[in-house]
Amino acid sequence: MELHKKRILIVGGYGLVGTNIARLIRKEYKSIELILAGRNPQNGEVLARELTNAETAYLNLEDGFELSLYGTVDLMIIAVEDYKNILRETAISNGIACITITELAEDISPTIFLSLHKTVSSPIVLAAHWQAGIITLVAKQLAARFSEINSVDTAGLYDELDPVGPLVASQVDSFVGRALLRQDGNWQFADAKENARTIRLHDDSSITGYPMSTLDVPSIAAFTNAQNVRFDFITGKSIGSKNGSVASHDLYIDIEGVLISGEKTKMRTIISDPKGVSHLTAIGVFLIMEGIFGLGGQSVPQKGGIYLPETIVSTANLMSRLAEFGLNITEENFN
Repeated sequence: MELHKKRILIVGGYGLVGTNIARLIRKEYKSIELILAGRNPQNGEVLARELTNAETAYLNLEDGFELSLYGTVDLMIIAVEDYKNILRETAISNGIACITITELAEDISPTIFLSLHKTVSSPIVLAAHWQAGIITLVAKQLAARFSEINSVDTAGLYDELDPVGPLVASQVDSFVGRALLRQDGNWQFADAKENARTIRLHDDSSITGYPMSTLDVPSIAAFTNAQNVRFDFITGKSIGSKNGSVASHDLYIDIEGVLISGEKTKMRTIISDPKGVSHLTAIGVFLIMEGIFGLGGQSVPQKGGIYLPETIVSTANLMSRLAEFGLNITEENFN
């Protein structure tokens, strides 16, 4: 199918995350048709006119989902909670590509099992990593510098001054609960409050973080074989706020191991988005969308199936690509 015929259904398409996704797509790809769906489609009409080649549609998952109401759909981007897996199951059954960003590690088993019993003819991307995979994608590029990795500690700092939509707001209160960790080579679901970690920030101040079951943890463990992997959620003042500007969203990646040169090191990388949580999530989704359609210099996947951000997005030049979106990236080595 030619690019100009592609149609993307963004469920939650006029919320903060969905709006950022739609704007990023439209900025780079004028011919892709966008359907901004949600329970109050009138709220998306101004955005649809701004974007052009876009329309709004009513969609309330509590009423079910009838695919035929939305015409031909090549990709569904799910930026809302889908507790019944209605959208993912519809995508699998109808050969439609799908990006989903809301499940924690313990929530994905229904989709995995369904994929083992069905023919999955298009990519289904499980991207409930932090910011739709940005941490994991960066970690994968960094891991190429190492011959051996012992630990990967990651964290996301949420600034309460960062405006977020109902999707993120509804999740924040439930973030600190049971958390999937890899510790000394053992997998465990641990009580987050009993496994807090003190994290040194960019300005050498310290803050307490609590582990979460994002998909970053099993993803990073899989391609690094690190014996210790965790992701921590932090709330506090971001780099942007501390600099007297608007709230940013900050990601911390600490990798300890042996470089290809043979030198032992602990490397820190900080990614900061001055436009905040919703924009950074949208960047992750945008990169995945390009991977699905073979855009941005990437190859179209050869077959359908279950994918992760790091298995569908090329990380070869990721850092420079992220800088194009206005992200600030710093690196340092410390002991």
